[in-house]
Amino acid sequence: MFSMRTLFLNPPSFEGFDGGAGARYQARREIKSFWYPTWLAQPAALIASSKLIDAPADDLTLEEVLSRARGFELCVIHTSTPSFDNDAKVAAALKDQNPDMLIGFVGAHVAVLPEESLKNAPVLDFVGREEFDFTIKEVAEGRPFEQIAGLSYRKNGHILHNPDRTLIEDMDKLPSVLDVYKRDLVVPNYYIGYLKHPYLSLYTGRGCPARCSFCLWPQTVGGHVYRTKSAQAVVAEMARAKEMFPEVKEFFFDDDTFTADLTRAAEIAKGLGRLGITWSCNSRANVPYEYLKVFKDNGLRLLLVGYESGNQQILNNIKKGVRVDIAQEFTKNCRKLGIVIHGTFILGLPGETKETIEESIQYACNLNVDTIQVSLAAAYPGTELYRQAMANKWYDEKTLVRNDGTQASAISYPHLNAEAMEAGVKRFYSKFYARPTPILRMLVSMAKDPLERRRRLREGKEFLDYLRGRQKPAVSRLAPGKTKHQAPKAPVAA
Repeated sequence: MFSMRTLFLNPPSFEGFDGGAGARYQARREIKSFWYPTWLAQPAALIASSKLIDAPADDLTLEEVLSRARGFELCVIHTSTPSFDNDAKVAAALKDQNPDMLIGFVGAHVAVLPEESLKNAPVLDFVGREEFDFTIKEVAEGRPFEQIAGLSYRKNGHILHNPDRTLIEDMDKLPSVLDVYKRDLVVPNYYIGYLKHPYLSLYTGRGCPARCSFCLWPQTVGGHVYRTKSAQAVVAEMARAKEMFPEVKEFFFDDDTFTADLTRAAEIAKGLGRLGITWSCNSRANVPYEYLKVFKDNGLRLLLVGYESGNQQILNNIKKGVRVDIAQEFTKNCRKLGIVIHGTFILGLPGETKETIEESIQYACNLNVDTIQVSLAAAYPGTELYRQAMANKWYDEKTLVRNDGTQASAISYPHLNAEAMEAGVKRFYSKFYARPTPILRMLVSMAKDPLERRRRLREGKEFLDYLRGRQKPAVSRLAPGKTKHQAPKAPVAA
């Protein structure tokens, strides 16, 4: 079947800015981190004449992206609330170079605000709303815009919105992203501090049954029903992944909550155990011991767990659906089994005070998880937290990221200002990592592995610079500059 030569683009912005089709918080991190652009790789896998360029991970400037974009008829750019203005400039540069190129945006921001997005970026021809995989496939096939569900577009000076597209029920119909990864991405360019390097991440399902008020994907794109690939399909895909990427040391399942269906997760785990694969995943802090043991016995190394806060009232306020005491028991069980935990916390959620910040810091230290991530509450359009923040005048959308790409507090309360919350993040990190136990853990891991030692020394310097407020200002990648990372293969638009 005919399809346009299609470029899927994770656009350049700040050096080190992880803002694209895989990051849950679009920002420059405390240490170098890049998630795989899976939300772009999936529709790319549906279109034979496609190419995926991940400019942030490959450290490409706009000039280099423009050079690689020549010859493509359609460009699909993943955008976000913090990066929208930057991404619109990239789209304008692409259109200036090739006025005949169709350009569209996808992502949670345009799914929620399609009218505003098209008005604010006149260069755009369309936006793909909701779950956009097959929407983009139909655009690439040349189907008339008015016949494509889930599309918002321009026609005769007007902005039109087609009916919503039904969410995909049979996830096994989606092709694997592995071939796109192999063809277009440079695996060593992807880093996550708590995962082994090189790592590889992918989804086995979409949607999450939890109702957390701050969480972006389920409320905007994925929905609250966990729609999954079959366990057999996942195990077969991972067998291929092991063969295709022998250099990968760890596979990460980036489903919102991989453990939402424990029976399926256990079946997948047993298949991964037979393959001898080391794997990790997202989890809630309430998985029973017997399932944790099955996972650990079959290759699980790490769980990424969203604790969010040590204050039960705050957890209730955000509809987390997890009790502090249950989370403590879960953590003890993981420690007993030797499962590593990367715990994530958020400061600035509704109900936060100076006292609850200190409560969460002490809670994290008592949990004694292996590593932590501390974020500022980000009220993205489409989330319940955003609606609360707007109604109560807590929100300043202009401050989601600073002019160096790092996260800033967009929420401020009468009793707790943004500066206090940002200071709380640094204090959280300092108190947690200054304890003897985390220091000893890192020294032991560095002593065992020379590669790990070099990596941790680099990350340690980056992290200390962050804590001292001396993080090197990020360079804008919209201006010409020298690429530092390993370059991917040149695109072929034929």
